[in-house]
Amino acid sequence: MLIGIDKMNFFTPNTYIDLVTLAEHRGIDPNKFTVGIGQSKMAVPTITQDTVSMGANASLPILDADDLNKIDLIVVGTETGIDESKSSASFIHQLLNIQPFAKSVEVKHACYGATAGLMMAKDYIKAHPGRKALVIGSDISRYGLNTSGEVTQGAGAVAMLISENPRILEIEDTSVSMTESIFDFWRPNYRDTAIVDGKFSNEAYVKFFTTIWEEFSTRSSYKIADFKAFCFHLPYSKMGKKALLPVLENESQEVSDLLLTNYELSTDYTRNIGNIYTGSLYLSLMSLLDSDDNTLKANDLIGFFSYGSGAVGEIFSGRLVEGYEKHLLKDEHQAMINNRYDLSIEEYEAIFTKELPKTDGIHPLSEAKYDKSHFYLSSISEHQRHYNERQ
Repeated sequence: MLIGIDKMNFFTPNTYIDLVTLAEHRGIDPNKFTVGIGQSKMAVPTITQDTVSMGANASLPILDADDLNKIDLIVVGTETGIDESKSSASFIHQLLNIQPFAKSVEVKHACYGATAGLMMAKDYIKAHPGRKALVIGSDISRYGLNTSGEVTQGAGAVAMLISENPRILEIEDTSVSMTESIFDFWRPNYRDTAIVDGKFSNEAYVKFFTTIWEEFSTRSSYKIADFKAFCFHLPYSKMGKKALLPVLENESQEVSDLLLTNYELSTDYTRNIGNIYTGSLYLSLMSLLDSDDNTLKANDLIGFFSYGSGAVGEIFSGRLVEGYEKHLLKDEHQAMINNRYDLSIEEYEAIFTKELPKTDGIHPLSEAKYDKSHFYLSSISEHQRHYNERQ
């Protein structure tokens, strides 16, 4: 049975800050942002966009009535959940009007959560032919204003419909995971922003890729030259290249040029959105396929490296399906990127510092000037979140 990604989409808030503007305001050489780490723009969510609304906004355009009736499993990978008990997936299940006899769960392991959901979905479909699963990665990356991590913030969500006989990507069975308990990035329950050991985190990322790749190559018999592209978890657009370059040292110029060219294509959306944590790897896949100029073909092999700090990593592979290009949302994605609102520094800092109410009572929320999304957080009443749809 062939199982994989049948449909996919991403969502990002329609407000952003230009990183040249931010660098100049902070008294930093803009090249440090745009060249050094390879970021151009950073999504800035209003208070009316959260894990739930972004996940629902990413999912809505790809689901039809048949999908809603056949989805048995909704998994949201996130490290910015909105409740310590209630799953964001249960909100999304209701907002999308998915059939009632479905499982809805939220999973967490830093930026690895959506991949965990994808593997759960694959196993579920294998055991339940004819049914479908919705996998979402939705996150808001926050380190604080005028901090070393400020430029690697971002916000967004990806949604993937997983089924048999997929129309975009068949996921192969061989995968290799690895876990170590380390502190490269973490966020205690009492903190709103993460703690990062940046140098150690970069080193851990590269080490995990190199170690897992050796084992994956042994188990699968694949060599790096077998792949037409490799997609990476991208906290910023230069990160994956640090891991890829060492394994290309003994490859031909042709192989290296192909993989590096396709790597650059896979970073475009991240460069213009920022770090979206659990959705980052799959945002890079969409960027690759949307940006490709007819060089990728059906049955081409694509590698995937998923990494979640703390830490767990996984490498797996997939093959493009005949006619996959007909099922991409390239134009819609480009329109979303192009039609965003460019915030001033004052607007950015005002939006960033606004906090949700934490007291009893009824608290209506409105960011109508900025937030034009279909689903949005409209109020908090007696500590319960309520969402609306724009008609």
